[in-house]
Amino acid sequence: MKLFSQYHGKRMIVSGQGPLVENAQILGFKNVVTVDELRMAFPVLDMVDLQRRPKTTPLPRNDFPAIEGVLLLGEPVRWETSLQLIMDVLLSNGNPGTGLATAPYPHLPVLASNMDLLWMAEAKMPRFGHGTFLLCLETIYRKVTGKELRYKGLMGKPSILTYQYAEELIRQQAERRGWAAPIQKLYAVGDNPMSDVYGANLFNQYLQMAKHERAEKLGASGLLKQRSSATQSCASILVCTGVYSPKAPGSTEPAQGGEEPPFHGHRDFNFSPGLIEASHIVNDVDEAVQLVFHKEGWAL
Repeated sequence: MKLFSQYHGKRMIVSGQGPLVENAQILGFKNVVTVDELRMAFPVLDMVDLQRRPKTTPLPRNDFPAIEGVLLLGEPVRWETSLQLIMDVLLSNGNPGTGLATAPYPHLPVLASNMDLLWMAEAKMPRFGHGTFLLCLETIYRKVTGKELRYKGLMGKPSILTYQYAEELIRQQAERRGWAAPIQKLYAVGDNPMSDVYGANLFNQYLQMAKHERAEKLGASGLLKQRSSATQSCASILVCTGVYSPKAPGSTEPAQGGEEPPFHGHRDFNFSPGLIEASHIVNDVDEAVQLVFHKEGWAL
């Protein structure tokens, strides 16, 4: 999100939970309004919960500055309120107190993070993640307008952008520690084949393509501009302590009859069965760390 500085000065409605305004400001967004603040400004917009409907009709407001974009940081608590008000913002071109005869398209810019459809908690089965909320929003938007909701940026796994950002942070840490030798191999540990493994493998695929392109340029000209990173590969390590379990009903193993597992990834990422196959599968994070030590020759 810090990389999308062109939106940092815009008035953005932010959705999620926790210290939203503080989190958005840390990311660089200087002018945000929460869903709750929007609801308080326009009480008649939130009508699903009978108990929260206004008892009297408030006067219409014309002093509320227009919203210029949508910032989705995580799943909210009251989905019906957030879905309704975000739709109001998109359909009104940022002026939810008014109505437009035709919904504007392209719509206001939408930035979203955390695309996991499911995540694992204390329950025996996975829980809805922010990816489920995004799926709801996309489906409602398409149903209402007949058009696709489009994102200016999708952050979080499995986005390559996220792995590039992590790679840069690792490079900076190595630099601060005075490590002279460049880091050439990365390891990505996670419990979700559709996000953690898929993203790591997608990033590894990107690194291989970049390496191939650099080799071609070197062969063609004999000169090659030095790349800022020396990373050569990214290995995916899947742990069995979360969403993934080799024996669970919701496992990503192929179903009987050779059917492919359902794709739990985001709509904007094409499904490739090979990308959810981890380089290594271990029981837990401790085993993952020991595996890396062994691969790097650090094991005692």
